[in-house]
Amino acid sequence: MGFTRFRAGLVRVTPIVVLAGLVTGCVWPFGSGESGMFDAQTTPPTIVRPLATPLAPPDPGPGPGENKDIASRVNSFLWRASLDTIAFMPLASADPYGGVIITDWLATPENPNERFKLTVYVLDSELRADAVKVAVFRQTLRVSGIWADARVGPESAIRIENTILSRARQLRLRTTVG
Repeated sequence: MGFTRFRAGLVRVTPIVVLAGLVTGCVWPFGSGESGMFDAQTTPPTIVRPLATPLAPPDPGPGPGENKDIASRVNSFLWRASLDTIAFMPLASADPYGGVIITDWLATPENPNERFKLTVYVLDSELRADAVKVAVFRQTLRVSGIWADARVGPESAIRIENTILSRARQLRLRTTVG
């Protein structure tokens, strides 16, 4: 009697689990990775083109009757400059109100055994040098077919931050000059 109830419950739950896995993009956890479990790093690099129209910058300020603290905590020039600067990377997510842009992994055809990912943080509503922070992630493909984290020098993130700041200054000058 107990086994029959268990089997009936299993028959009802299995399609739901499979459907949930398909909807969320998950896979069956018993793959062929080195640890016996599926490892997301075993997937080959994806070369994706950037969005044709990047996401719009956040609202530049409060409207009538709006609370200034809620309106915008992200500088619109830094936001737009960040999107412009990393437009060659495929976007995974962008939160204009929280000021976080996360790219997906990108491998170039010239070097398919290395891939990069960026996270850009716009930290303030003012256009200042310390209002933007970039994290650069790098992975290399091992002979076993598994992606492994690799070291990235701090100068990479600083170069991207400086490019974003330069672009933000250009955008601000364009709007103030005319």
